[in-house]
Amino acid sequence: MTRKQRRLVLIGSALTVLAIAAALVLNALRDSIVFFSTPSMAAEKSIPPGQRFRLGGLVQAGSLERGKQLQVKFVVTDGNASLPVMFTGILPDLFREGQGVISEGALDAAGVFKADTVLAKHDETYMPKDVADALKKQGHWKDESAQQQNAAGAKAATSVR
Repeated sequence: MTRKQRRLVLIGSALTVLAIAAALVLNALRDSIVFFSTPSMAAEKSIPPGQRFRLGGLVQAGSLERGKQLQVKFVVTDGNASLPVMFTGILPDLFREGQGVISEGALDAAGVFKADTVLAKHDETYMPKDVADALKKQGHWKDESAQQQNAAGAKAATSVR
């Protein structure tokens, strides 16, 4: 075997080992690559109590309850399923019912999500892309620009008459 052939075999072997290692790492991280899970996804995956994950969706209207010593209880929904959330701490200023939220924590034995971090959207028009896509897929969220176009179209139709 010539020197050039040995070099090519060594490079080929190194690339093969690298590809196998990358495939194993990506396979191991398959479930944790998702930025968050909706309540429906959490129910489908049967996430065991104590396993940390991110829960995303909308804060259900009428579900916000404030308790003693900064304890807060609310329900996160995606329109198909809901999950109660308990949080102790100061909520973000823009947190309110009907708004997008992502909470990080774990389920307890009773099926309540114990959050240690709560993130809310940062302005009136922002919705995390993953949350918006999940809600659009289920038909529970309309894009703000689509609503404005529909209103403009209706206004133009009435002004023509």
